Amino acid sequence: MTERIVDQQVTGEGGAPPAGGPLVVRRALISVSDKTGVVDFARGLRNLGVELLSTGGTAAAIREAGLDVTDVSEFTGAPEILDGRVKTLHPRLHAALLAKRDDPSHMATLEAEGIQPIDLVCVNLYPFQRVVAKRDVTEAEAIENIDIGGPTMVRAAAKNHRFVAVVVRPESYDAVLAELEASGGTISEETRHWLANEAFAEVAYYDAAISRWFALRYEAFPQDWVFAYEKFLDLSYGENPHQKAALYTEVGARSHVLSRISKLHGKALSFNNVLDLDSATKLLAEFDEPAAVIVKHNNPCGVAIADDLAEAYERALACDPVSAYGGVIALNRPVTKALAERLHENFIEVLVAPEFEEGALDVLTRKESIRILHNTEQREPEPRERDIKRVRGGLLIQTPDLIEEDRDSMEVVTKEQPTDEQWRDLLFAWKVCKHVRSNAIVFAKDGATVGIGAGQMSRVDSSRIAVMKARDAFGERADEVLRGSVVASDAFFPFPDGPLAALDAGATAVIQPGGAKRDAEVIAACDERGAAMVFTGRRHFRH
Repeated sequence: MTERIVDQQVTGEGGAPPAGGPLVVRRALISVSDKTGVVDFARGLRNLGVELLSTGGTAAAIREAGLDVTDVSEFTGAPEILDGRVKTLHPRLHAALLAKRDDPSHMATLEAEGIQPIDLVCVNLYPFQRVVAKRDVTEAEAIENIDIGGPTMVRAAAKNHRFVAVVVRPESYDAVLAELEASGGTISEETRHWLANEAFAEVAYYDAAISRWFALRYEAFPQDWVFAYEKFLDLSYGENPHQKAALYTEVGARSHVLSRISKLHGKALSFNNVLDLDSATKLLAEFDEPAAVIVKHNNPCGVAIADDLAEAYERALACDPVSAYGGVIALNRPVTKALAERLHENFIEVLVAPEFEEGALDVLTRKESIRILHNTEQREPEPRERDIKRVRGGLLIQTPDLIEEDRDSMEVVTKEQPTDEQWRDLLFAWKVCKHVRSNAIVFAKDGATVGIGAGQMSRVDSSRIAVMKARDAFGERADEVLRGSVVASDAFFPFPDGPLAALDAGATAVIQPGGAKRDAEVIAACDERGAAMVFTGRRHFRH
């Protein structure tokens, strides 16, 4: 019975399967850029008696495996031309893909032209995204990696999925073969529909990557901005347990929050874990020295640099040990066994580091829930990337806050000049402040935060909270710790009361953007106290 149905499909003698019924696969076209698993897939099809058509390198790989394959040029009667730019763009091939098998006129046309239908198309596209992600890619190289024939075949097969199965991802090979083997060589309507869904998505995000590459070469904010994302990871839940969540990564981006990060241990990542991890690793990237960053609810609650990582962690933890409970910790040096023992004493949601020395994981994995991540990502952020925030019915898009700032770009506006030690702390505090939710106030001393005020509507309230946090954390030592500290503000102080509150707490130097109407009053207040103040000329709101 199966053989009779196959014959009727091929000859167009009125016996095509009903729309939506099982599709018998007699003939398959395979043309792939990514050869992963393709020989095994082709072998599985041949074992089922499927005739194979192919092109170029794919055909060569299939022949090398000892399998019979017909060149597409033989099927179409036309050779590949223009250095392979034209090889599958032919009416005979697309008629074989697009003919409706339940339309007598379509099948009569195929029979009259001597065209045999193609039942399965296995195509993946030129690696445009991977090629343009390279820093040294040339215009010519990028252009040559824009696939034309591949997307055309995929769209044709997906459009006609009632009668054609289309496979675009190597990850689907095993499942398709398993269904064919279990069913005697047929693919169900449901599977064909799902494969068509994958195919249209593949072409859409491929075209989006090309559009994105072109658009960002001409203007920062093009009139039409096409985005494409693919699911990278299902998350355990959203911001709250009743919310579902997943991480999607932008097609064509050089890196993302979890690129080159492997999970070595622990529970599945949640929405909040990934959000805090992103904040922590971005802040950690500000420092070349051994550094520790602790983030809680998308705000740093402790940051420190030191001569060694263990000291940096201790000093970061000291800033706010209460808030650090259940936080995300990011480190930029290998974790030793001794440091692992210290980390093990605390409840940590996520720990990320570039390496774990012998014995460290044995200690850390004693707790089942801690998520341990190994981070080998070393690529710098792509400056043409955009920061995107969702609003109702649209997107807010801006260039990222990646400005490099140093001492030479800043202005001392007070009579008192910062000492070299103060300059180091001012620049450290300024880097941290940029990653704190506005309004942001950061107290720092000797390369460590000692008080952080975040996310308040009033800058004075942020200053008070930062001092309160310091007093809670250091207790009787708080006055000593705050004495001689510096303070950073992510935006200007509109009145003298903000810096005065910091100076009253023991700060001796202030760094802020400047630019307020009452700058002169603010500067005069610092001069009266003998404190140094630096204007950066640039604010760093973070909402």
